[in-house]
Amino acid sequence: MKFIDELRDMYDIRTLCKAVKLHHSVYYYHKQNKENSYKKANEELDKKIIEEFEKSKKRYGSPKITKVLNKQGIKVSQKRVARRMKVLGLRSITVKKFNHNGNKKVDDKNKENLLEQNFNAEKPSEKWVGDITYIYTKETGWTYLAIVMDLFDLKIIGWSYGKNMTSELVISAFEKAKAARGVTEGMIFHSDLGSQYTSKEYEKMLLENNVKHSYSKKGYPYDNASMESFNAILKKEEVNVNTYTTFKEAKLAIFEFSDRYR
Repeated sequence: MKFIDELRDMYDIRTLCKAVKLHHSVYYYHKQNKENSYKKANEELDKKIIEEFEKSKKRYGSPKITKVLNKQGIKVSQKRVARRMKVLGLRSITVKKFNHNGNKKVDDKNKENLLEQNFNAEKPSEKWVGDITYIYTKETGWTYLAIVMDLFDLKIIGWSYGKNMTSELVISAFEKAKAARGVTEGMIFHSDLGSQYTSKEYEKMLLENNVKHSYSKKGYPYDNASMESFNAILKKEEVNVNTYTTFKEAKLAIFEFSDRYR
């Protein structure tokens, strides 16, 4: 098999198989099995990486997650964990990592926590909070849910579900919240320092709506405790007890679950 793989770019597969007295169908069968096995192994590893990432409240990067997995008996290199985290779009909030918008690092010097763990609001659209959570589907792999909550009544007023974790995803969730409840001048929107929320596009949108952006401090997920609480309920009562085959199936389930919090 290795002989054929090494020369397949220079010679026809059937010719190579004939040279080693191997029927070409056998070669393709083993090739497909190998690819399926590798894909399945990645899917299982991705699940464990996501699990440990969320357990750490998004604080663990590839070195710590690798260490945790190795302690659990899962032998994997940091290089592979880092590669899978990049594919999944996972970035630790305690370190500076590359984002989807290019090799720009998040500068948090002027990013204040205006909320300061005061989750009380006296009126609608005074304080909103947002976050992204991860949902696995058999057909698509990892998918992403961006949510907006109004702290006045802890209602989910906007959400967007997609196959990629981009600034467009969180912008869509905000726009839906805006259409549902409206924004007030000087309103606070609180999020973590993820690259989607700190992107130029997102910051520009908030500025155009006269909304003040508040940020969780690095390593302090409880700065967004209300949103973390909802995500925990979502995972416990819906996501972790169900298996989604398709993107559409997961989207419908999320809609029905989130509708209870509208």
